[in-house]
Amino acid sequence: MPGGEDQTVEAEGWPASLANFPLGQWTADNRRFYARGDMDEDRIEQLAKLGMVWSHFDVAWEEGLAAARGWAAEAGHLLAPLDATYQGYRVGIWLKNARAAARKAAEIEQRRADGLPVESVAGALSDERREQLEDIAPSWCPAWPVEWQRAFHLTRIHLKAGHPLPTEPGNVVHQGEDLGRWVRSVRLGWDNLMTVQQWMCEQVLGIKRAAEDEKPPPRRTQADKWALNYEAAKQFFEREGHLRVPRKHVKRIVGEDQEEREPRLGAWIGNQRSRAATLSPERVEQLSAIGMRWP
Repeated sequence: MPGGEDQTVEAEGWPASLANFPLGQWTADNRRFYARGDMDEDRIEQLAKLGMVWSHFDVAWEEGLAAARGWAAEAGHLLAPLDATYQGYRVGIWLKNARAAARKAAEIEQRRADGLPVESVAGALSDERREQLEDIAPSWCPAWPVEWQRAFHLTRIHLKAGHPLPTEPGNVVHQGEDLGRWVRSVRLGWDNLMTVQQWMCEQVLGIKRAAEDEKPPPRRTQADKWALNYEAAKQFFEREGHLRVPRKHVKRIVGEDQEEREPRLGAWIGNQRSRAATLSPERVEQLSAIGMRWP
């Protein structure tokens, strides 16, 4: 039908004279003129009013920023896990990269404050972009792990809803975060927190450090385990006069902490023999002194 294409264009809000206008190429040309400094100020102003984005890097930033806004609107914060997506956009990775850029900017600022040279600012987040993210959520880039801050935020929301502080793992899970497990880790690991983190937990959430009787016994080191097995081997030798210990033999022994343990002495002796070449000379000497026969 004659004129059908023009009528379709007009129906979509475009004048017929622009039916085949190469808008994409025209936009790319104007970005190139702008980058070269060959564009008049009035044209720059006109295009800026239309929302012109001057570079592909800016386009990518705006796409990520839009996804971040959308994700934050749904989740209530901007502490997305690494695998988070918004309408197919990998916003978790985008935010990780933005935080890395923010940290680099902070390092550069600190070097300048210390009077040190700055070789390059490439990859550092600009003040304008940092402010854009802070407008979405001021805590988007904490000085500690994002996972910690996310659990803190979700626990605060949980308390504001009138619920008690979760203290046991598995009882309260929100947005994939086990809040009881997090609270427990905070209380037990209190001394590993920064001072401001301790203040946040105590003053905002009412979390207190764990009492000494609540803390689990310290995990034994490999050296502790070796010493325990050696003591069992020594006692076996003193009683039997040899170290021909059956593979499945278990020796009951009381450690220095007065707790009874049952190291698998037979298996341990066999492992020491097979690893003779990798044992330290001191350990070889200790075992030889109580009757160890090497292969």
